[in-house]
Amino acid sequence: MLKHSITVAGHYTTLSIEPQFLAALKEIATERGTSVAALVADVNADRGNANLSSAIRVFVLRYYQDRISALNQRA
Repeated sequence: MLKHSITVAGHYTTLSIEPQFLAALKEIATERGTSVAALVADVNADRGNANLSSAIRVFVLRYYQDRISALNQRA
């Protein structure tokens, strides 16, 4: 687990997240032309009662599932 400090919606927070998920989150932010902080703020806004680190993991998983699904539809 990595501890990653970030400001989300004006509040300082620390995420406990595996390095692979943090790397994927950075990759997604780069692909979308946004910052990790902005992407995390979007995840935070949609997470409901879920833990932020867990919500990030689910977001990353769904992102790549959607990409695989799109590739499969093209084939």
